[in-house]
Amino acid sequence: MTLVKRLMVEGAGTAWLVFVGCGSIVLNTAAPQPGYGVLQVALAFGLALTTATYALERLSGAHFNPVVTVGLAVANRFPIRDLVPYIAAQILGAIAGAALLAYVASGRPGFELAASEFGANGFGDHSPADYQFHSALVIESVMSFALVMTNLLMSRRNVSRSVSPLVKGACLALIYLIALPVTNASVNPARSTGPALFVGDWALDQLWLFWAAPLAGGIAAGVLYARLWGKPRASRGGQSGEQGEVA
Repeated sequence: MTLVKRLMVEGAGTAWLVFVGCGSIVLNTAAPQPGYGVLQVALAFGLALTTATYALERLSGAHFNPVVTVGLAVANRFPIRDLVPYIAAQILGAIAGAALLAYVASGRPGFELAASEFGANGFGDHSPADYQFHSALVIESVMSFALVMTNLLMSRRNVSRSVSPLVKGACLALIYLIALPVTNASVNPARSTGPALFVGDWALDQLWLFWAAPLAGGIAAGVLYARLWGKPRASRGGQSGEQGEVA
């Protein structure tokens, strides 16, 4: 498949993830304050990733997250030349998903982007449970490490393609169960950027953390994976039990 088509797939998958996941926060007005249940949102994000991965993995690799793309590239499982185009497609997809969600949510009388916080990520006064900066930094870094390592391990040739999407989706759901009270759960800079652009103000001021911390965790996972399961040296025959690229 050409790069342009793969980028379209990555954008569409990321839009689906943002629309479904953040939609479970923004559109559910029946839940008690702060407007959503942790289990509901975690399942929404996890199932959104699972369905998108089942449908699109063979077309683009189903990253839907700049951190996953960077982690795979660091681990030599994804071509560096496609890194920036993939990240750009994911960001544009997240913006499109957030725009669609904003349009749907605007149909509710009295809806205000800033007041609803629109699924944006934050810490301190903008953490769902008032967690401070250091807690947000640690949870986003560690959970992103776990997500990228799971993606790397599930991309190995000896892993069933029918199981991989379920494991990735379950991992994301578990991460959201833990991280939602702390930061509204990001582990995905594109997912953070889409809502932040619509909320503006504090969401944009704090957005840097939801790029820096997940990327740090993803890079660490990629480095560790490369050291533990990287391709053998040419002197060892150049044989490897894994595929060279995910996408």
